[in-house]
Amino acid sequence: MAETDVDLVILGGGSGGYACALRAAELGMSVVLIEKAELGGTCLHRGCIPTKALLHAGEVADLARESEQFGVQATLQGIDAAAVRKYQEGVVARLYKGLQGLVKGRGIQFVSGEGRLVSATAVQVGDTTYTGKHVVLATGSAAKTLPGLEVDGTRVLFSDHAIKLDRVPASVVILGGGVIGVEFASVWKSFGAEVTVVEALPQLVPLEASSKLLERAFRRRGIAAKLGARFAGVEHTDQGVRVSLESGETIEAELLLVAVGRGPVSADLGYEEVGVAVDRGFVKVDAYCQTNVPTISAVGDLIATPQLAHVGFGEGFLVAERLAGLPVVPIDYAGVPRVTYSEPEVASVGLTEAQAVEKYGAEQIKTLTYDLAGNGKSQILKTAGAVKLVQEKDGPVVGVHMVGSRVGELLAEAQLIYNWEALPSEVAQLIHAHPTQSEAVGEAHLALAGKPLHAHG
Repeated sequence: MAETDVDLVILGGGSGGYACALRAAELGMSVVLIEKAELGGTCLHRGCIPTKALLHAGEVADLARESEQFGVQATLQGIDAAAVRKYQEGVVARLYKGLQGLVKGRGIQFVSGEGRLVSATAVQVGDTTYTGKHVVLATGSAAKTLPGLEVDGTRVLFSDHAIKLDRVPASVVILGGGVIGVEFASVWKSFGAEVTVVEALPQLVPLEASSKLLERAFRRRGIAAKLGARFAGVEHTDQGVRVSLESGETIEAELLLVAVGRGPVSADLGYEEVGVAVDRGFVKVDAYCQTNVPTISAVGDLIATPQLAHVGFGEGFLVAERLAGLPVVPIDYAGVPRVTYSEPEVASVGLTEAQAVEKYGAEQIKTLTYDLAGNGKSQILKTAGAVKLVQEKDGPVVGVHMVGSRVGELLAEAQLIYNWEALPSEVAQLIHAHPTQSEAVGEAHLALAGKPLHAHG
């Protein structure tokens, strides 16, 4: 059995794994990167990138459908699902080629195959064992289902199946109103499908503070949302599926999308046999992404941190720099930007009002909501929504929450405001370009600082 010795062996070539590999190689380490599927993982091939391409195609469809609002006479003749798929795959292919070039250019040894941890310093792929001074586990996550709910890939789908669909369904039930469910609801409604979202909790995107604005926008778009509704079962019909709820209500549709979350991929990979601590499938790590085995670290969806590609990037960098002996600090996960790319978008960074109250006390919290009706660019785009700020009283802004078309692009400034602990008065001194949506962030801080411009005091 051949062996290859390097500085770092990384099991998993998704966002966390390849980011760690690229940074480690840049810092002079020899790296083996092992991936059983394609370099880039779920995000590039089955998640972030292909779904956002679909969402942009949906935005184009909506603009054509609603063009008369802007004085433009256009007609939407239909959705060519094959052409949308070609566009989507073209975006993925270009990014994939670029990523392959980066990995090759930095001298990283890429191994295609299923790896298994066999010791505190080694991963086996087929008949070859790759031994490193350190091992990084980055095997990611996979879609989850509910007990007794079988996903067949034809009428009952995961998002992996949905991005490859060769047609626009006439109607869809989406089980789960989190980020994945809400984004597919938005896509399919834009493409002309009838959409019903079923969510067991009392709100859409339950982890966000701005869900009511999204729910209102979805009602205006004609997307049905059954909240606080628990799934009971599904059966096939001549036309598709019949979904039953515990209330006794049934919903008939062509397809059922199961979007109840994603779970870590850690079973049968040798982790626990080698002594790595695992909790409910998640590999346990400290604030520096190190496991209880000193030579093993873990990053990305495999650990119990936010399941976001950019979190994986950050964790991968942290581990590479720690192993290279550079000074590193733990990631403040509250300071990581979060976006749901539906129409309208939901974007946030920092603490919700409830979290801030829990941390500081109700008397020490101040909030302000700035309606996008006062923002010129938002009116030009015909989008509704708001920017909500959460401030520690007489202190910095500790949360920024936004709803509206394209507000995800405003998170760069919001991230700096939170992470640099900016006071509202300090942000108010910054002059924002007019007319831009970024003005909404500036004007919200002007108002919170006691000097509102296009907002009621």
